[in-house]
Amino acid sequence: MRFFRALCTAILLSSSARAADCNATVLREIGEMPEGGRYGTSSVATVALVRAAHYESGKFFVMPAPDSPSFCSGATYLVFLKTIERLRRDGRLKLDPATLESLVIREGQRDGEGVWGRWNANGPGTARLFYELRLGANSTDFATAKAGDFMKIFWTPEVGGAEHGHSVIYLGTEMRNGEPWVRFWSSNIPAGYGEESVPRGKIAHVIFSRLETPENLSRIKLIPATDPYLASLVTTRSSLAEALQKCGL
Repeated sequence: MRFFRALCTAILLSSSARAADCNATVLREIGEMPEGGRYGTSSVATVALVRAAHYESGKFFVMPAPDSPSFCSGATYLVFLKTIERLRRDGRLKLDPATLESLVIREGQRDGEGVWGRWNANGPGTARLFYELRLGANSTDFATAKAGDFMKIFWTPEVGGAEHGHSVIYLGTEMRNGEPWVRFWSSNIPAGYGEESVPRGKIAHVIFSRLETPENLSRIKLIPATDPYLASLVTTRSSLAEALQKCGL
């Protein structure tokens, strides 16, 4: 029994260390991203995003142009790809070629389709992907959030077709004149890539997603090619309760 308890403790510590390591890698890769540019959601921004993440000879080369327009989900996905490639390059992650191919951003990829289509969808796109593939824990609790968590901000209670949201990477909170502010990194209006802070009271809801088991990206072959829930959120209204249920919360 004593040996079993020690083994369980070792496993838990190993899992915790791996999660912390992923967060540290996410933060490191943010530091390698350009600053500024400009925010934009036009077809030009989409083309720039596709060109920024080049996959060749089994490797991702993520090189966003600093003067190109960018948008929030594209910015956080580029950091996600950079994190995966860094873990692979450092020998901490192995993924088969088919899984790596599934991460490629393709022009015309619809919301809910594949990995990028899920990440880019309205509502809880990233959190839904994490839940489906078991990539790590989702949470709505600021008390347990850590810098380097991926984060979906809902500026209003709306989820889906009428929502106003923001895909970011959480950096922490700070007090300003007695009021909590939330710090994050993304492509922000109007300046593009960079950090931003907003009063916590300006945020209606959040979902944090922590990368813990990136090797589970290989499970992409086990789930539907398109997530019908996320695909529907282009025009259909959902609710926070439904969104959280779809993310295992």
